[in-house]
Amino acid sequence: MTWWWWGRGSRGQPRPTTWPRTDRKPCFWSRSVYIPFPLPHSRGSSHGQSRITRVEYGEDDHYAVMMKEGGKLWLSLERESGTSLLVNCGCLSVSKQGNSYMKATISSLSRNGIKYDILTPGDLRDRYPMLSLPPDYVGVFDYSGGVLRADKALRAFQTVLILVLYWKEKKDGEFSAGRFPAFRNIRENGGVYALPSLEYPGHAKVCYHDGPETDPDSRDMADTGRILSTMKSYVREHLPSLQDPPSIVEPCMYTNTPDKQFILDHHPIHRNIIIGAGFSGHGFKLAPVVGKILSELAMDKTPSYDLTPCRIDRFSSTKARM
Repeated sequence: MTWWWWGRGSRGQPRPTTWPRTDRKPCFWSRSVYIPFPLPHSRGSSHGQSRITRVEYGEDDHYAVMMKEGGKLWLSLERESGTSLLVNCGCLSVSKQGNSYMKATISSLSRNGIKYDILTPGDLRDRYPMLSLPPDYVGVFDYSGGVLRADKALRAFQTVLILVLYWKEKKDGEFSAGRFPAFRNIRENGGVYALPSLEYPGHAKVCYHDGPETDPDSRDMADTGRILSTMKSYVREHLPSLQDPPSIVEPCMYTNTPDKQFILDHHPIHRNIIIGAGFSGHGFKLAPVVGKILSELAMDKTPSYDLTPCRIDRFSSTKARM
């Protein structure tokens, strides 16, 4: 009998639900030994009670293809666990007219048969009066998107520092999931994302999608002043219906690769070692599919998806530090 070892985070946890029928069984790392914190906790990358889920992925169409199955697997887990994991409030992405990411997103959603709306500046003002966006901004609304309840997902499955910021509503209910979707602002100087009020009553989650490079062992010493200042200015300008400053500030760790793509591959020398890493702050929504891919690699099966963008040898000709 052959045994494999898996982590117990959001990518390792899914394996019991999708492990192929075989006499070879996985062996899991003990959370009590390797992760000495209760789930959910604020010391890793699955921190926080919510995550954006979306099929729209700009030019990275391989993730959009994976998410079509990922959404089905999350729904299957909902049924099996009897736990509500998905809030289907849609996902709104906004940027300047002519932005290349937005053009690629529209092409990808069309190609993958996903329902979406293209929103003009006037549409954005009418639908989302709580937003104050530049007059040349347009939007794409992905009907398949929304929010994943990350903390419940981890229980159902049983390096940079990001500030997770919660801002109190000025008007009760304005940022509820029934009125405000998952939101992404695609910007050249760093993206911003927001989620409706779900985790803390009357508080929307609005965060900067980046942060200072950090040693995980000294994360509490990281200088986050610039990020906090940037986000306070952003909220005052674009989300004036939220109170400034944020009421709650929590840390979260991202493990980024230089190109922000995953690593899903065999070790280049030790082929019996399978690597799933570098999820760069956008891997949670794909956790069930990633778990399936890792099991396929471990069993020397042909992966269900083209993993060329996720090969580890893509870094061999660069000097980027992983």
